[in-house]
Amino acid sequence: MNCIKSIRSIIITKEAVRLVGCRTFAVGVKKKGSKGGGAGDAPKGSTLSKELKSTTTVGANILKDGTDPKVLPDSEYPDWLWHLLDKHPALSELRRKTVESLPYEDLKRFVKLDNRARIKENNSLKAKN
Repeated sequence: MNCIKSIRSIIITKEAVRLVGCRTFAVGVKKKGSKGGGAGDAPKGSTLSKELKSTTTVGANILKDGTDPKVLPDSEYPDWLWHLLDKHPALSELRRKTVESLPYEDLKRFVKLDNRARIKENNSLKAKN
């Protein structure tokens, strides 16, 4: 009898978790009399002028009472900002070069990537055993 009660409680808790953990989405209100996508689903044009878009970074404001920041000339930004999207060499490319010829930044990157590769290899060997 005690076993049946515990099974019932497990089943009930699983159902409760399933109901609570269920992901739901908001349902939009449908317009009566219209079928298909139509013009109502089309993206609306921006209400901001082109001049305002080119002088401010729209949507960058994170403060409640703040305003969107203005776009500054390139000379006002730090030099490191322009190098953020530069391509960095891969580990295989760094391994082909001699360590003595690498610049400091590439050497740091080589050590980091090599350590990461060794850790992954050791973890995979431990998982197989």
